[in-house]
Amino acid sequence: MRQYNESRNLVETQRAQELLDNELRRLRELLVQADDDGQDERSAANEHGDMSDSAEPLVAEQEQAAIVAGLRERLQAIERAQQRLVNGTYGLSVRSGEPIPDERLEADPAAELTVDEAQTE
Repeated sequence: MRQYNESRNLVETQRAQELLDNELRRLRELLVQADDDGQDERSAANEHGDMSDSAEPLVAEQEQAAIVAGLRERLQAIERAQQRLVNGTYGLSVRSGEPIPDERLEADPAAELTVDEAQTE
């Protein structure tokens, strides 16, 4: 696999780190919110009151678990991207070593594949 393009300057590396840090911060906030929402839903399900569909709390809990799982997967992708930045391979496809366009990295700083490679998955 190719090493990180040496022509990328420090500003580009700083921009990549900024994008990754912002996404990491956003994900952590979403995880905290999802955890709070899950606790609120569990508390509401345990309250006595109107009769409701008994499956409703279970469905809500499963939906919440799926959301949290997706956030954790995204968090891991960001952490892998940060490691590639440290290793000097950020911005290169983990499959082919081909450069990932800057526009794609701006839109998704954790991108691991080129658009063509991602479409074939």
